[in-house]
Amino acid sequence: MIAVIDYGMGNLGSVAKVLTALGGRFDLVDTPDTLDQYSSILLPGVGNFGDGMSNLAGRGFVEPLKRLAVEGRHLFGICLGMQMLFDSSEEAPGISGLGILPGRVRLFPAGKAKVPHMGWNSVRKCSSHPMTDGLRDGEFFYFVHSYYVEPVENTDTVLECDYILPFTAAAGRDNIFATQFHPEKSQQAGLRLLRNFIEKDGI
Repeated sequence: MIAVIDYGMGNLGSVAKVLTALGGRFDLVDTPDTLDQYSSILLPGVGNFGDGMSNLAGRGFVEPLKRLAVEGRHLFGICLGMQMLFDSSEEAPGISGLGILPGRVRLFPAGKAKVPHMGWNSVRKCSSHPMTDGLRDGEFFYFVHSYYVEPVENTDTVLECDYILPFTAAAGRDNIFATQFHPEKSQQAGLRLLRNFIEKDGI
């Protein structure tokens, strides 16, 4: 069973619609009180890093998410949800992220192309992860973001994309996986990822 975290900043409607279409069993969860009963957790998000962390903290999700990640629950972050898994962001100096994956979030440098990075772009595989089963190099996904994650460990980059510079399009290790792109808006390739999330519930 999947918990979709509702902390006031997620695009919950489109995520829930796709999970339902794929036959996923999930609940929208706006309090951490029941998180222990779920084997998988989806953390969506759009907006500002500082606001996102403030909302997570205000609803009491920060420590439970850290604990459950360490305990091996399957955690999937999308867009802002991905960025908040890391230590910090240039978007909100002085605000700590969840620190589940080591690294920081950086602003794309100005001048070489338009920021935000918006639209379809292809990715390449850099390391293996069960969530990318069935995906090929060159698959296209839909992006909307001005900031990108910079993991400390290169092996945490699962998928890479080029826009202004090479950046991490998906990151993960063991039970943790996250995408900068929106799989729920990425047609067949995105559906493959979300189907993997449902089928591998609890890995």
